[in-house]
Amino acid sequence: MNFDFTQQEQKLFKDINDAMLEMAGERTLEEKDPGNAGKTVREALIRLEKTSYLKLGTVQDKDIPGLCAMMGAMEIVSSFSQSLYLSVEMSTRLFGRIISTFGNKEQKNKWLSPVLGGKKLGAVALSEKSMNIDNDPMATTGVRENAVIKISGTKNYVINGLTADFTAVAGTIESKPAIFIVEKEATGLIPGKPLVTMGYDGLSVSGLTLDECRIKECDVIGPFEDNSAFNTLKMWENQILVGGSLGMMKASFESAKTYAKTHRTGGKPIIAYQEVAFKLAEMLTLLQTSQLFAYRVAWAAEAKNRESEVLTCCAKVFCTEAAERVSGSALQILSGEGYLSGNAAERAYRCAKYGQIAGTSTEIARVKIGNAALGA
Repeated sequence: MNFDFTQQEQKLFKDINDAMLEMAGERTLEEKDPGNAGKTVREALIRLEKTSYLKLGTVQDKDIPGLCAMMGAMEIVSSFSQSLYLSVEMSTRLFGRIISTFGNKEQKNKWLSPVLGGKKLGAVALSEKSMNIDNDPMATTGVRENAVIKISGTKNYVINGLTADFTAVAGTIESKPAIFIVEKEATGLIPGKPLVTMGYDGLSVSGLTLDECRIKECDVIGPFEDNSAFNTLKMWENQILVGGSLGMMKASFESAKTYAKTHRTGGKPIIAYQEVAFKLAEMLTLLQTSQLFAYRVAWAAEAKNRESEVLTCCAKVFCTEAAERVSGSALQILSGEGYLSGNAAERAYRCAKYGQIAGTSTEIARVKIGNAALGA
């Protein structure tokens, strides 16, 4: 395992940082108005497309850096805006990987090219009654009728649900797992109301109802013989949440460190007080340990290591819980400034809990880790 980044990868990080920095100077990235939030995401896609960010982990090419660089790039984008990050990731890294990995040539031309080109926005509808799909059977079903598929079901917590041009809907057809690609104007697709969440102020989250929603048979990916495709989707989603947690920790640590160096009390900067310095040291330790964990997961996935899935669960537990601890410690250092709405640590603290609940929840992840350790 070599986690040293090449000059090409370091240049990519600089290009991504410069693009996000320029955008942050021009507009609010955590845009609460749903209409403006959608415009902000599409603007970010256009800017990030000028780098290779949208293709990381999706396009296999010698000129595209690998998954370790993907994790480093994710950290940068998430550190600027958690909402923008999650919206972009669900479109490119989750929707895009579905098409890239499981789609045929025609499907790739139709959906993958415009998404990776920053011209279209994708969404993925997995959750139904609960936020994760580990314990409940998939209730969304497709039925063939001549050359048309009629889809019926209800999805919850769909990121980009109100703004996406295409949505990959997980379900079953003929009792086998399948993914239905539903375009925005499809007959029978009924978007729900925007959901108001504790964190992710600028994120479009809603439910979707499919009332005999009609798509062409060529717009179905699958059916698959087993649930391995859905398990892969969950692993990709967990990778996204791990990368997002790194960005939360980075933003929280940097804001607390800057404040500790510049805010004075008792005639000296507060970083001179041992308790504050110790807290910053613990935050940095958690951040850097999380980074190494994330890179290890990325390496394992790229090497197709048989422990890749359980390692991802380990990183999911550690990194998402560390994000809550680091952002909470940053708020303590920032004192009254941290309690005010709008600062980086406050935003990260409200967003951190989502990472522990979404994807494979940390409780279910611990069960899987235990089973793997026992050889079950």
